[in-house]
Amino acid sequence: MSGLAIASLAAAQELEPRAYSPSPIGTTFVVLGFGGSTGGVAFEPTIPITNASATLYFPTLGLAQTFGVFGRQALAGALLPYVWGNASGDVGEQRHLITRSGLADLRMKISVNLHGSPALTPKEFAAVPHHNFILAASLAAVAPTGQYNRRELINIGTNRWSLNPQLGMSYPVRKLYLDVYAGATFFTENKEFYPGQSTRSQDPLIAIQAHVSYTFHPRFWLAFDSTWYGGGATSLNGGPSTQRLSNSRVGSTLSLPLAGRQSLKIEFSTGATGRIGTSFTTATIAWQYVFFDRP
Repeated sequence: MSGLAIASLAAAQELEPRAYSPSPIGTTFVVLGFGGSTGGVAFEPTIPITNASATLYFPTLGLAQTFGVFGRQALAGALLPYVWGNASGDVGEQRHLITRSGLADLRMKISVNLHGSPALTPKEFAAVPHHNFILAASLAAVAPTGQYNRRELINIGTNRWSLNPQLGMSYPVRKLYLDVYAGATFFTENKEFYPGQSTRSQDPLIAIQAHVSYTFHPRFWLAFDSTWYGGGATSLNGGPSTQRLSNSRVGSTLSLPLAGRQSLKIEFSTGATGRIGTSFTTATIAWQYVFFDRP
């Protein structure tokens, strides 16, 4: 969870099967998605809000492309969400409801497959089998581009940067595809935290993901997803740290092939365990179109 930015409550719980699967270089992915999240929010004891919940909706636009780096397959992409929704909670003895709408923080990612996925043209890619163990590394960044008002406790944007290095392993076993990722997210300080003159800092957040998917046909597969994330204690103006997170989620992802180079991805996930943070149930649907560079 990224502080009190409601647009990031669900984003911290992302589940991404087959994130490092092989593709030919020069492949461009265009993604249009829409999702919704609803559930409870347990704030840190320093935040005077109890019995909180939120409902969010988020259309997204994404763009990514593969390329070669020293003979290895690499991928660079960006995702821009727009968020609207509401959050409610008790402040003292009064119940409050707020609504928010606006652009959320820009998310960017670059990855390199270090082993098992060389940089191949579409013609070369089609001529060889792809049943190798893959070891990959990635770096994701979230830029503070989302809507933020320092005089409001609940915002869409985070007003800070975050960096997420990750190491991932993928291994195909016949029609099964196994993924394990581990990474940590590091945050800069928000020096304009509510009511505008406070500085809020957060410890690194550790996350581990595991996915098992079954391939029925190329582009037609079903995955079962899980993640655990912990750490991320926060402090205000250098004061004592709050309780650390220790939360988990489970879900599933279905990829359906459409006509031509199109596909549809449907995702569902829900909170399994948690102390501080969110226990959202999230559903998304995304349309993807793929095209290749031609010499």
